[in-house]
Amino acid sequence: MSEASFRTDVLPLKNELFRLAMRITLNRQDAEDIVQETMLKVWSRREQWAEIDSMEAFCLTICHNLALDRVKRMSRQTSTSLDSETHDRADHSYNSNPEEQTVQRDRLRMVRHLMDTLPEKQRICMQLRDVEGKPYKDIATIMAITEQQVKVNIFRARQTIKKKFIENDKYGL
Repeated sequence: MSEASFRTDVLPLKNELFRLAMRITLNRQDAEDIVQETMLKVWSRREQWAEIDSMEAFCLTICHNLALDRVKRMSRQTSTSLDSETHDRADHSYNSNPEEQTVQRDRLRMVRHLMDTLPEKQRICMQLRDVEGKPYKDIATIMAITEQQVKVNIFRARQTIKKKFIENDKYGL
């Protein structure tokens, strides 16, 4: 990578890092702490920036590892809690009548809930691919698995969510 700048190359990634950390930890405060730790680690390794091919993948990998460490540490102490503020946001881009907006909001909330119940690898792969739009190669780098494993995890996650969504939609929660 050529000349990298913290302000132009790293700082703009903070929202992506937060979403990744949030998806892993399911806790807003932990996710914020992880983003700060990630920024500090990236800054402390600034001498290595010239050797890095993708600053984004580098930052996301650090964030992913820190988040997993936090979850493991917290699981030994207490179970993590879900921050409802993030999961209750509505998608206001759907400009129809209030009833349709409510149905869409409920479906979106159900899909987010179902994503949160997926196994960790599936949940993270799906978050990075379907929500963040990352290519398979970057996800494989971030998670330290093969591209094929990424594809398998995403396929299984989508199948599980589809099956559970249909069940819940058909029979109710």
